[in-house]
Amino acid sequence: MGIKKRFASLLTAGLTLTLITAGCSSGTKDNGEASTASNQPSKTESTGGSPVEISFWNMFGGGEGDFVDQIIKNFNDSQKEVTVKQLRLESNEYYAKLSTALSSSKGPDVAVAHVDRISPFVKAKQIVAVDELAAKVDFDLTQISESNITSVSYDGKPYAVPLDTHFHMFYYNKDILQKAGLLNEDGTPKLGDMTPEGFEKTLADIQAKVPDVQAIAVNTPYFQEPFLNLYYEAGGDILNADMTKASINNDKALNVLNFYLDLYKNKYADLNDKTPWDTFHNGKAAFWFGGVWEAGLLLGDSTLNIGAMPLPPIFGSQTHWASSHTLVIPTYVTPEKQVAAAKFMKYFSEVGGEIWGQAGHVPANSKVTTSEAYKQLPYRSEFIEAQKTVKFAPPTDKYTTIITTISESLQNIIFGSETPKDGLAKLDKEINEVLDN
Repeated sequence: MGIKKRFASLLTAGLTLTLITAGCSSGTKDNGEASTASNQPSKTESTGGSPVEISFWNMFGGGEGDFVDQIIKNFNDSQKEVTVKQLRLESNEYYAKLSTALSSSKGPDVAVAHVDRISPFVKAKQIVAVDELAAKVDFDLTQISESNITSVSYDGKPYAVPLDTHFHMFYYNKDILQKAGLLNEDGTPKLGDMTPEGFEKTLADIQAKVPDVQAIAVNTPYFQEPFLNLYYEAGGDILNADMTKASINNDKALNVLNFYLDLYKNKYADLNDKTPWDTFHNGKAAFWFGGVWEAGLLLGDSTLNIGAMPLPPIFGSQTHWASSHTLVIPTYVTPEKQVAAAKFMKYFSEVGGEIWGQAGHVPANSKVTTSEAYKQLPYRSEFIEAQKTVKFAPPTDKYTTIITTISESLQNIIFGSETPKDGLAKLDKEINEVLDN
């Protein structure tokens, strides 16, 4: 998930980041009213035949930014009706600025938003439904995977165009596993029993035979993600079905936390490793739950001798955490520019998706994922398999506050400020307070 700053250094390896800030246009309103494109003609050339210029906000840095630069250039070169100018913002300030822009009706014509961020924008009527716009530009939304389109739909209408699904893969260092006697002839790991106890036995074998590395690097600085991976495997949920109450104080969460605490206690993983992603990349860990967005770095260099597979069903299933980058159009954007933005969305999904897939994210458009070019990328069949069992965040407008609360609470638990039992009880109460306010 490329907005996280912890992966900026990974994604920029051997690449130069270009910040393109020209052309950030402010949206306009007609007579003070928000406009939609539902009953407007589908023209995308301004009077006199010059292209319609639209501004595109995103937070993509490093390698991801280079891919986006190429997609925009290719789109602008491919036709003369629409010109896209982008503003790339720092990831840690992106949503604050986007929220301000949407509230003030002055900002981008099209913007990137993570799927777990769009609910407040839909509730505030700050972004438009995209189904009618897609029809205007002959963009078949049935190309988008069902899980992706469902994740952006409210009251039966899609409010964004999903670009991808991103999640964690199980990366493994073949050289370390070979030393530990845990590498199959086909280059896959010998994992033993798929239970918490069975997986810990595999880690113990690695520790005994290759003691100078971590058996598994755990993303302790952002522990909410490895926690949610295994909590979802165990069948857990953050909220109840109608999203009115917390549902995280249970034995499933407790068992997952105790499992991770065992890994730290037995030194299979280093609790104090502040850059576990670097630890794995540098050959100092056997296993890593890492993002698909790391594929270019980890799988693109054959000398690293790294493989990838879906997360193993340690807690009974392969359901796991996921998010998605989407494109949204603000309601203040003029009808003409809404259509222009829809044309860019269509291109990014159908054509740009081929380039975006190289970044590691699994494109949401089936035209891309079924293409031979995509299938020939390293381990992409494993990525597609893992995509089948993803679980997105609950679609509540309180999710940003909830996940921040979860993140802070988990840090207290794994570093010993609270016991898992007491920490989960407190977390449950805090989430309910967020939902009640």
